[in-house]
Formats: sequence, C-alpha cells, structure tokens
Amino acid sequence: MGDIPDSHPRKASLIARQALADAASEGLLAESAMIAHGRGEAFDYLLGEETSESARLAIREMAARLMTANNPVISVNGNTVVLAGPDLIRVAAVIGCPIEVNLYYRTPERVEGLLKRLKQQAEEVARGPAPDGWGGDWSEAVSSVALLGSSPDDTISGLDGPRSVCCREGIGRADTVLVPLEDGDRCEALIKLGKEVLVVDLNPLSRTAMTATVTVVDEVARVASILLIEVVKGDAKPTDWDNRAVLNDSLAVMARTSV
Repeated sequence: MGDIPDSHPRKASLIARQALADAASEGLLAESAMIAHGRGEAFDYLLGEETSESARLAIREMAARLMTANNPVISVNGNTVVLAGPDLIRVAAVIGCPIEVNLYYRTPERVEGLLKRLKQQAEEVARGPAPDGWGGDWSEAVSSVALLGSSPDDTISGLDGPRSVCCREGIGRADTVLVPLEDGDRCEALIKLGKEVLVVDLNPLSRTAMTATVTVVDEVARVASILLIEVVKGDAKPTDWDNRAVLNDSLAVMARTSV
C-alpha cells in the first residue's frame, strides 16, 4: 500500500485493513478474520466512525472494573493483537494483569505466532515513553506483563472443543475478563462461571454484547486508546451499571447517523 494522505477520510480504516491482510499472509489470522472485520466496519460506519458518549461511559466503567478486580485478565485473538495490541499491552502494564491469547479457531502455530507478535509489541512499548501521567519504571512494568496461551492448563466449563482450553493463571483464575472481540458462547460461559465479562463489540445486537457485564460498542483500537487514558487517571469507580441502556443508546446513534 502506498502512502495515504492524512486528508483521506478512510486512512485509519485502510491502514487497519492492510495490517490485517499482512497478518493473514503470515498465518496469524483465521480465514474468517477479514469477514469479521468487515462486519464490524459496517457497524462502525453507522456509528459515524466515532466513539459515542455512551461508549466513553462504558470504557470508563470498564476501566473501573479492571482496576478494582482481584485477578483481571485481557483475552485477545488475532484481530485484536494486530489492531490494538500495543495499547492493550500498555493497559495491562498499568493495571498489572496478564494477556492471554485465546482463539476460536485455535492452532498451535497461530497461538505461537500471536505470542511472538505480542512479545515484539511489548519490547517496542517498553522502549517507548510511559503514558502521560503514569509514574514509575515503565520498562519494568511492561516486562512484567505475562503473555499466556501457549501452555493451556485449564478449561472453561460449558464450552467444547479447542476454544474451551485456557490458562489457569489467566482466564482460569480471573474474576474479570476483558474480551475485546465477539464470541457469544464464551461470553455466556464466563458469565455462568461468575466472572465479570467486559467486551468490545461493534454489533450491539450480538449475544456477546447483550450477555456481557459491560459492553463498549466501538472500534477496538479507539477503545484501547481511551481505556489507557482512563486506567492511568485511575479515578473511575464501578457503578450500578445498566448495560441495556448503553446498547439501546448505540442503536439510537446508528439510527440518527443513517438518516
């Protein structure tokens, strides 16, 4: 892809598409990854490709619950690593939690490839500046983020097949799971296990969005960037959250944008 001028209204989208295409050619993504991304883009068009006020409130609630959890974990798939990996590593470094690769279409090669990509991203993040407002040894904080997934030693009760496996030190022991991707069955299973499930899903009508504890209806890279700001500020407190109201507001935003 040639240079895209900053004035191009689709620049961010085109860069994301190319990043996913490159990752797919490296064998990091499932064959359906581009379909999933395209479906999400369709909803993002209806959102005006902007983070709504209700989504910002949901991100703040997400930050509050991550910071007050006893054992939070960030669960990622291929698309998430490619689109938002560096900022999610920063979030994990600030709150002190692991990141676990957990895939719907799981193969050892994909897991290892994504862990290698995450390690490379973490090294770059560690060499870079700390987030504005954060104090401490940034390199040490980033290097302490455990990257899990290669040796699953636990299972998610209620799920079958390869995606039921997880890591005891990650999803297995977690009380709060950030899942920035759509996977209705896994979301339902984690909720039944008594875990808080925080999701990012551009489709407010999906089972994931409607089942989760907190749903952010927004694009994952935008969410990760704002979430980082919120966890660094560290002043958010959990509320008596009405997730249905946020989903309904996102539908209203889409209706207004489409007129």
